Amino acid sequence: MKSVIALTAIALASAATVVIAAPEGQPRHGAMLERLKAADTNGDGFISRSEAAALPRLAEHFDQIDANHDGRVSFEELRAFHAANRGAHRKSMMKRIDTDGDGKISKAEALAAAAARFDRADANKDGFLTAEELHAARKAHGGH
Repeated sequence: MKSVIALTAIALASAATVVIAAPEGQPRHGAMLERLKAADTNGDGFISRSEAAALPRLAEHFDQIDANHDGRVSFEELRAFHAANRGAHRKSMMKRIDTDGDGKISKAEALAAAAARFDRADANKDGFLTAEELHAARKAHGGH
């Protein structure tokens, strides 16, 4: 029973990471907008390639996001890229968790995905997560 409760808690925590990357108007949007504004060090309303280095996931996709290829990303280009890729991200996540391929995620599949996520975060493999391990896992996954 304890393991079911623990895995359920992990599943809920895993769902929280989806919220961190939520689209405009969803929880945590303000935090992401603040990080983008902070990255715009010259305050021109655009993120240059060098400014994007402060946001690794943005830097990784810079050329795809920069729709007009002017060497800088506007907030509008970023919103458009996010909207265009939202469905692909959901499909990818669904495919990864739906291990039997039936188009649905069972409780067992969700718990297995949560357990795998827990195991990846448990750096010292002691069966517990510390605040430091959670922070490191979020950072490794592109969060802050």
